[in-house]
Amino acid sequence: MPSRCRRGHPHARWPPRRDRRVRCRVRGLPVAQGVHPRESGRTIRISPYEAHLAAGRARQADPVWKADYRATRPKVERKIGHVMRRRHGGRRARVRGQVKVAADFGLLAAAVNLARLAVLGAAYGAGGRAVATG
Repeated sequence: MPSRCRRGHPHARWPPRRDRRVRCRVRGLPVAQGVHPRESGRTIRISPYEAHLAAGRARQADPVWKADYRATRPKVERKIGHVMRRRHGGRRARVRGQVKVAADFGLLAAAVNLARLAVLGAAYGAGGRAVATG
């Protein structure tokens, strides 16, 4: 979305991470309602990742993407919430230091995954891992 002057006229985008004053190039028109009141305009900063973010927003507007996201998200969010809320200590660090906390949480995630595989009836045999059917 282009920035606008206080009279409401759009201005072209500029290179990322450059500050520019947004000034009106058309004089003599009334000031638009709800825009910045200063005559000198305002300074805004555009992230260098703006194009990447805009592409992501466009991709997420696709109905196919939305349907896939809605089908997957509840399962993943539910499992993360389960790990965080249970007595496993998901929200609390039981050790000190980022490396140890990461290892502890990795161990917790592995335990949750193994418990899930046990519920599914997964077994390891000569032919590799198999999941019971039926």
